[in-house]
Amino acid sequence: MTAVPADAIIRIDAVTICGTDLHILRGDVPEVAPGRILGHEAVGTVVATGPAVAAWRPGDRVLVSCISACGCCRYCRSGVFGQCLGGGGWILGHLIDGTQAEYVRVPFADTSLYPVPENVPDRAALMLADILPTAYEVGVRNGAVRPGDTVVIVGAGPIGLASVTTARLFTPNHIVAVDPAALRRDAAKMMGADVTADTAEEAGTAVAELTGGLGADVAIEAVGVSATFELCARLVRPGGRVANVGVHGGPATLRLERLWSRNVTITTGLVDTSSTPDLMRMVAAGRMDTSAFVTHDFPLSEMEAAYRTFTDAATTGALKIAAFRDALAA
Repeated sequence: MTAVPADAIIRIDAVTICGTDLHILRGDVPEVAPGRILGHEAVGTVVATGPAVAAWRPGDRVLVSCISACGCCRYCRSGVFGQCLGGGGWILGHLIDGTQAEYVRVPFADTSLYPVPENVPDRAALMLADILPTAYEVGVRNGAVRPGDTVVIVGAGPIGLASVTTARLFTPNHIVAVDPAALRRDAAKMMGADVTADTAEEAGTAVAELTGGLGADVAIEAVGVSATFELCARLVRPGGRVANVGVHGGPATLRLERLWSRNVTITTGLVDTSSTPDLMRMVAAGRMDTSAFVTHDFPLSEMEAAYRTFTDAATTGALKIAAFRDALAA
């Protein structure tokens, strides 16, 4: 097996499923062609490189990022890899075949793969391919979380929980997690949320009590439906920030008649993964435990069962699954 000049062929050692994969299966991402191999997160081993690849050699253990970066275009040169104009961005499992296979071709290998330290297990490294940098960059960093803030996170799935984890890096006064599923609220508390809420009404009451009626400094939308976006807009204070992270498959109402005079900043974004090296160093140093996100293990040969478990998270309690090339390698 050979790679084209700037690409590498990676043997998949561990892979996971993203909520975006479920959006694709529901038809929310129509540009995905029928028959496409899904997946944009993996840890693997380099088996072949093209002649233009300088950073990697066969045998290197690498993180396959959800974002590919040409490294040369205007956006890549400013670290905004998600908007790559040179053929990168979110392409794995989207515009080209992805990681939920035995092998994957990774374009622009020098700028799209990351080394995995020896002391970071596959299970922990997997979470740095997408959910941790996405939550950090698009949620916490875009939302400008600051020390002393009250942060409300609507949705306690993997992205919401990763937002809880990374928001704690900035020592907010309060983190409120909102989710109807008791198992996910419990997980949010375990990962650092000090208040949880079941319903929109309960969330509104909790935020009002914590802020003297002012509202949250930052509201992070981590679901991707109209109701949760609108809830974030209601919970944020005047002068606050709403950071939308969720993947929306349909329109969401923007109530400008309520927001226009409130100095509210609304941000959106696709992850760039520019923070991945920093997050990897924190995991390697023991400053962040990402392996706790993985609740279910499978061998790679049982991806259909893994999808069923992940899709029925309300029953199975799944947060993230990990599928391994060798089930004993977990």
